[in-house]
Amino acid sequence: MKSLMILLCAVLSVTHAWGQGTRVYDNSIRSVRTNLGGQWDAAPVLTLGGGNHIEISFDDMQHNFVRYNYTLSHYDSEWNHSDLLESEFAAGFHENQIHEYEQSVNTQMEYLHYTLRIPNEDIQPLISGNYKVTVYDDNEDDPLFETCFYIVEPKVGITMTVDGNTDIDTYAAHQQVSFTINHSSYYLQNPASDLKPVVYQNRRPDTRVSGLKPTYMRTNELIYSHNRRLIYPAGNEYRRFEILDPYVPTMHVERMQYHEPFYHAILFGDEPRENYIFDQDQDGRFIIRNDDNYENDYLSDYFFTHFTLFSAELSGGSYYVCGDLTNNQYTELNRMAYNLVDHCYEAVIPLKQGTYNYQYLFVPDDSPYGLTAEAEGDFHQTENEYTLFVYHRPFGCRYDKLVGYLTMMHNKKGH
Repeated sequence: MKSLMILLCAVLSVTHAWGQGTRVYDNSIRSVRTNLGGQWDAAPVLTLGGGNHIEISFDDMQHNFVRYNYTLSHYDSEWNHSDLLESEFAAGFHENQIHEYEQSVNTQMEYLHYTLRIPNEDIQPLISGNYKVTVYDDNEDDPLFETCFYIVEPKVGITMTVDGNTDIDTYAAHQQVSFTINHSSYYLQNPASDLKPVVYQNRRPDTRVSGLKPTYMRTNELIYSHNRRLIYPAGNEYRRFEILDPYVPTMHVERMQYHEPFYHAILFGDEPRENYIFDQDQDGRFIIRNDDNYENDYLSDYFFTHFTLFSAELSGGSYYVCGDLTNNQYTELNRMAYNLVDHCYEAVIPLKQGTYNYQYLFVPDDSPYGLTAEAEGDFHQTENEYTLFVYHRPFGCRYDKLVGYLTMMHNKKGH
């Protein structure tokens, strides 16, 4: 594991700006989703002036109506606050109320479901770049959660490839990202230093790589290839389960139980993987739906979902249940405890009815990076999703513009 950590730290150096993604600070907030136009699998990336919207939704398990306010902030490419006045990056009011909500109906675990769309009549972002929405209780100063989205003004062209034949192994445990930025229709004073590309694997904040320099240049093109910092552990396909019916076990559910007053979904026990497992996964995403697939947002119940990983106890770190279901974060909510009697790691997480992807990541005590090798294995065939953002701060400009965006899967075309 020591060699893996040395490689991972080299790959992920200069990646500590983890303000992106979703962070929940209050246990009463569940199922935060941020996507484009309410599409469950669409990344929260708007095109400047494109006429679409970001949809943010969440459940408040207090069940009683609470007035929630939100603020909008603009950030640079490294997720530091932009040096801009609020009026320079958004029109409207700085602090606004979330008006749209629904009360859960016929659920054992009661909640209020809130929805927010941006832009709206209260606030309209004006420029490209990184944005963060912070949600507060009207009576409290501390944030309940933060979530992020992006606005791109496409100025450069991008092509990307992902190859299992890397500079450290050949079709084994890693994947290497290469990409080319075409700036033929966009004026740059010094292309090699002006553009700031940032790469992610499977939307995980801890896989963020920035501070990249081109390997070489051609006319109107910057080529980033054979860069060891863009070699990623390949992982394995995500594991999957469905919790749709309170009485009938569905995919990867061993049994459903009712312990008054709530339902429990006990998943089949998992084991560390020794081989690549092909599956049509969704690269860590989840979709909320109930057994009738009707009014999913407020008719779907919450089940206490039991995860089990049969493994010898490992020293020097902890296992976490990871994926979008836990916001790709490592917190006490998704940290697994070791059961000395049954020789397994266990976690219980309240989840809303739906279809989920997940994986078990091992996080060493002295590192913030999640490792796939221990429980999932690393196999070059894995269809990981890679995302590239390209930023530019023109001379005299006080913020980083987002001028290019591409997401693609290994062995599949980008979009």
